[in-house]
Amino acid sequence: MKLFQKILIANRGEIAVRIIRSAKKLGIQTVAIYSEIDQNALHVKKADEAFCIGKQELSETYLNIEKIVEVAKKANCDAIHPGYGFLSENPLFIDACEKSNITFIGPHTRAIQLMGNKIEARSFVKKLKIPMTEGITGSPAQLLKNAHKIPFPILVKAAAGGGGKGMRIVYKPEELESVLESTAREAKNYFGDGTIFIEKYVEEPRHIEFQVIGDNFGNVIHLFERECTIQRRYQKIIEESPSATLTPEVRKKMGDAAVAIAKAVKYNSAGTIEFLVDKNLDFYFLEMNTRIQVEHPVTEMVVGVDLVDEQIRVAAGNKLRFKQSELKQNGHAVECRIYAEDPANNFMPSPGEMSFYKQPEGENIRVDSGLEKATTILSFFDPMLSKMIVWGDDRQIAIEKSIAALKDYTIHGIQTNIPYLLEVLNHPAFAENKISTKFCDKHTPEILDKMQKSSTDSDIFILAFALYNLNSVNITGAKNVWETIGFWRSKMSIPFGMDGSSKELIIENQIENQYEVKLDNNHWSLSLKNIDKNSIQFRANDRFFKAYISQDEKGQSWISINGMIKKMERTDLLNGSEDHSSTGQGDGENNLYTPMPGKVIKVNVAAGDHVKRGTIMLVVEAMKMENNIVASSDAIVEKVNVKEGEMVNTDLQLLYLLVEELKE
Repeated sequence: MKLFQKILIANRGEIAVRIIRSAKKLGIQTVAIYSEIDQNALHVKKADEAFCIGKQELSETYLNIEKIVEVAKKANCDAIHPGYGFLSENPLFIDACEKSNITFIGPHTRAIQLMGNKIEARSFVKKLKIPMTEGITGSPAQLLKNAHKIPFPILVKAAAGGGGKGMRIVYKPEELESVLESTAREAKNYFGDGTIFIEKYVEEPRHIEFQVIGDNFGNVIHLFERECTIQRRYQKIIEESPSATLTPEVRKKMGDAAVAIAKAVKYNSAGTIEFLVDKNLDFYFLEMNTRIQVEHPVTEMVVGVDLVDEQIRVAAGNKLRFKQSELKQNGHAVECRIYAEDPANNFMPSPGEMSFYKQPEGENIRVDSGLEKATTILSFFDPMLSKMIVWGDDRQIAIEKSIAALKDYTIHGIQTNIPYLLEVLNHPAFAENKISTKFCDKHTPEILDKMQKSSTDSDIFILAFALYNLNSVNITGAKNVWETIGFWRSKMSIPFGMDGSSKELIIENQIENQYEVKLDNNHWSLSLKNIDKNSIQFRANDRFFKAYISQDEKGQSWISINGMIKKMERTDLLNGSEDHSSTGQGDGENNLYTPMPGKVIKVNVAAGDHVKRGTIMLVVEAMKMENNIVASSDAIVEKVNVKEGEMVNTDLQLLYLLVEELKE
């Protein structure tokens, strides 16, 4: 068997760590690259060697072909694995590798060029007689002129797009012009190619993809399908395999179609053929991703094949080790993507300082992460923190185990989508597989409502917080702050703030680890069972609870119980925090801040302009997402504090507005 001696991983985060793991199992040395802001990242620690290639700008670091190839040569690497994203589908990167006699662990250039451009890919696949939706190509002006040929709703897509970027649904003709402009701009920014096209939008489809892999000897197989229907903003958040949607007959047809496409393009690495499936189980070719996918662990858990291992072996010149007839699906796997985002705020990315981080552990639970402890989540990168993959004997068991694992996945200090994922997995429509790509659009309001009315009583969070602080001397050795501040021993009353309201806990009696307390006229008997630095186990009346507790840099305490999280503070103590209430939505006079650190990519207004409510005044890019800063009322722009290309923080006021009075 042929193998490489040393591989450079041209990526960061969880995928870099995951590639290092497979390479080390094969006895291959690994080299990491990193920007200055990533110097303490896990992938840097895991690699045998690591090289800093710049400060923070992607163009200077993870997208800098010249620097990356230079490091590979300096470290005597004989191969480079690109992971996903960044340069993974960049023909210029492959060309630079080949010129330096370095093997690119991925498909050949022709496959990437052909399938990476969705317009060319559609034309190529159409000749293979594989069904696809109707589409229109041309310049933005031509698209605007000819869009009426396809019934609305339609989908505007970036020709070079991927990962949910560069894609927007248009329901009304009058919305099309602005969508064409914003999609073309996003396509240019993210993919270096502003070409866009239009295709018919399939209402309430399923998104199902087939994993394929080929070698350099003409062998191609598929490793079955993944159901990727649960999405928000066209980005997958839950994937599972096998799909509960497909019949054996449809599965075979789609698998055969996927292999036919891969063989036709002479595919020689791991890749994915994506399809839309309608309510009649008719399927349509969507695109081919010529890289390892984010969700590849779902397939690995069910089929039992290490896809990165196979990628490396194939790139080194070996034949595929498996035949189609030897592969089968075993059990069921569910993957949940953990994002630093706030579901209650339109899934706005939520960078910041973590105060606590704990991954779930257990049999058939896998977490692919670039984290090992609480850290700072920066706004320069995608908000995905990790992927949690759980295997079970069948779909119901896999879902139940995923719910249990998510309840034990604890992240404090920033907002995450963990509570949202829990509600999705618990939703009857998900359990019954009554889903489509519109699931999140349709069910998010009720899911958010359920998150607010969590089954875990709010009082339990207060009890956990109080009990933890009353016994903090047991774990820190320091004098208990409650003994010196608040005079609780004489007053017997402790005020709290939570969810915008005030509560008061009264301690009626205490004997060792037993407490009798009163909260909102309810009496509780508390019994402390165990306590350590960031957790407490206790019994409240007849119920047992385990809570995780930490304090952030603003002095607020974060408490999580069964996956639900609340923030709490003593209202008789000052924490010195300052709240701009900066929603980025212009929710008051002179109150326009960016929702997170980012870069201003468009300024639509100038001083003296009169703007109407809903006007998009600025566009700020952060964590790979465009954020529109809009006017919440009619106003006059007094001053613009920023310019295009400028990096901004949350404490910088972007605009000064004078709100116009309503006219009679």
